[in-house]
Amino acid sequence: MIIPQPVLDAMIRQAYDELPNEACGLLTGLDAKVHKHYPLNNLDHSPEHFSFDPKDQFRVLKEARADGLKIIANYHSHPSSPARPSQEDIRLAYDPDTVYIILSLAGKEPAVKAFSIRKGAVTPVEIEIEEG
Repeated sequence: MIIPQPVLDAMIRQAYDELPNEACGLLTGLDAKVHKHYPLNNLDHSPEHFSFDPKDQFRVLKEARADGLKIIANYHSHPSSPARPSQEDIRLAYDPDTVYIILSLAGKEPAVKAFSIRKGAVTPVEIEIEEG
């Protein structure tokens, strides 16, 4: 997964801005390269879980299609736990083609990790940060 530095910076800023709750959003692009970042509202307003507004998801899907892109990843923050999928994250990972990105704010510096989750199996996905 290739993420431009400005997109990563915006995701981390959103995660801090939404403390103590989890922040969430979608990333669109082609293949494994992110082109656009869509911060979404966490309907749960919770520090332990999140849910997207279906209307926001549909809006992003329509815009991605209009741009010739696809939703390739979703992300959310873990305000006080590590950057790894929780049991709930694994249970709710319904799209095997989506990369799941978790931003942890539990340490001194934010940690960002990506995963493929298929039928409960979690596999790390390498993240390459593209300067720009």
